[in-house]
Amino acid sequence: MEAQSDHAPPRPFALRHNDPVLYFVQRLRDEAHRFAIGTHRAKRAKAVSASPLDDIPGVGPGRKRALLAHFGSAKAVARAGLTDLQAVDGISEALAQVIHDHLNAR
Repeated sequence: MEAQSDHAPPRPFALRHNDPVLYFVQRLRDEAHRFAIGTHRAKRAKAVSASPLDDIPGVGPGRKRALLAHFGSAKAVARAGLTDLQAVDGISEALAQVIHDHLNAR
């Protein structure tokens, strides 16, 4: 009997079209694709909703929503003055100063 060389390419094999192992491998592939697509979509959705407001201490989801509703965009919030920021519900004078300093320090 001849010894097989370490350099020989692996021989392909085929499963019968009705083989249960083939169905299992196909389901495994489909599940891996479903998981990867779901993870990618979640990561992309999170990146789309990210804004410079997320990094400001004291500004959580509620205040972020209020600022974006009032000004329309994070860029508009960055261009706003202190009195404009204080006009938003839930934004105190001190927090308006923190927001202004944070967005204009960049």
